[in-house]
Amino acid sequence: MRAVIIREPGGPEVLSVQNIPDLPPPGGDQVLIRVRAAGLNRADIMQREGNYPAPPGAPRDIPGLDFAGEVAAVGPAALRWKPGARVMGIVAGGAQADQVLVAEGALAEVPEGLDWADAAALPEVFITAHDALFTQLDLQLGETVLIHAAASGVGAAAAQLAHAAGCLVFGTSRTPDKMDRVRALGLDEAFVVPRDQPGYFADQILDATGGRGVNVILDLVGASYFTANLKALAPLGRMICVGVTSGSETQVDLGVILRKRLRIFGTMLRGRSAPEKAAAVRAFADHVLPLVRCGILKPVIDRIYKVEEIADAHRRLESNETFGKVILTF
Repeated sequence: MRAVIIREPGGPEVLSVQNIPDLPPPGGDQVLIRVRAAGLNRADIMQREGNYPAPPGAPRDIPGLDFAGEVAAVGPAALRWKPGARVMGIVAGGAQADQVLVAEGALAEVPEGLDWADAAALPEVFITAHDALFTQLDLQLGETVLIHAAASGVGAAAAQLAHAAGCLVFGTSRTPDKMDRVRALGLDEAFVVPRDQPGYFADQILDATGGRGVNVILDLVGASYFTANLKALAPLGRMICVGVTSGSETQVDLGVILRKRLRIFGTMLRGRSAPEKAAAVRAFADHVLPLVRCGILKPVIDRIYKVEEIADAHRRLESNETFGKVILTF
């Protein structure tokens, strides 16, 4: 089979597509997937750079967290899927290859009418966003939500989910020309955050909410936004940290957290146990996919690359010019 290989830590030039031995037949509740398309994520860039090693059990040198394809074979304890089924899902690594072995609970059915690229653009971002907003933060109808990096894959998914849930939705981006496209996802208002003023959005949020602040913040940026996030949260507000693109260390005024009685969460999908991932996938299948089938929620794709163009795909994602997911096809 063909697979994307990280030869050594470094830039996009260390990536290659190589022929390697086929995977073994599935055992237990495993399912062997013939991959047709796979997503590219920031985690893949970090792994390529040597800053985000694969967790135990995942391939050390084959990246990839989400995919869509056909069931090729099933293990003796796998009961839900049959060969030929069109599925999509998540893994801890190894999805950027012709074949991937997955626990059956990490798979969901591809809705009718979606092509492989659209299907591969759904699992990682919508599972992450849905889990963060509804499972972790218990987002409620009518609440106010702020989504940072709303033009990213997870940000675009979160914006659609919060809008569909009847919330007042704000979003930020560092790139002005993405604003109109971000608003089309269901944002009520979008703010450009200057790179040299990362806390700029807090006063805008307070103005837009009559000084109260927002109930919920989903943050994909990290350290540089943390202090302003505390300012922008309403009393009893909740914040979840999903990404740390601006760094992971910051100073915190604990007094703000105490006075406002804030709750701060952290989340990471990749390192979760198989049962935890299965629960997140079930929630995605039960609550998100019905809205995809009726057209309320849509995959957002920036560009599609052939797997042989993997280095160009990484350069595109690193450019910070993307809007939505970068997809690889096999």
